[in-house]
Amino acid sequence: MSKKILVISTDFGTERDELVVPVDKLKGLGHDVTVATPNGEPVQTVLSDKDWDLEFPVDGKLSGYTSTDFDVIVLPGGTVNSDNARLDTEILDQLKKQAGAGRTVAAICHAPWALIDAGLAPNKNLTSYTSVRIDLENAGATWHDVPVQICNTDEWTLITSRNPGDLDPFIEAIDQA
Repeated sequence: MSKKILVISTDFGTERDELVVPVDKLKGLGHDVTVATPNGEPVQTVLSDKDWDLEFPVDGKLSGYTSTDFDVIVLPGGTVNSDNARLDTEILDQLKKQAGAGRTVAAICHAPWALIDAGLAPNKNLTSYTSVRIDLENAGATWHDVPVQICNTDEWTLITSRNPGDLDPFIEAIDQA
């Protein structure tokens, strides 16, 4: 069954494979995938958080996709991207609307930081990049060191993964959500 998926990123510092691989593979599986940034600018990706890589095109500004009719919202990681995303009220509002509508959110690597600032981390079982663990636990989440964690508490589904090495199970969980 085809899903409507919204990938939300900021325009800088997104780990390339955590954006490009899910977008390409989810489209290849027949899903309708939209990529948006708050300002509508392309995403400057990075490799290992430090080396600039390709500029990834987006479909438009996040404000053009503010309805809650997406089956899944995907948040790619990258330290700079994730740190900026957690401060962006438009991204946080979209996450709150998605969870409030009982729909799925998927976040990889550092991206679960945004869940803290959106108030969505408490009572969730999740995983992330190791350095984010203490932040998530302090916010009331239970952290697990597994390739993919699926949590259905609080009437919405959260799918999380640790790093680019976990992309295959992460994408599979999104496909099956």
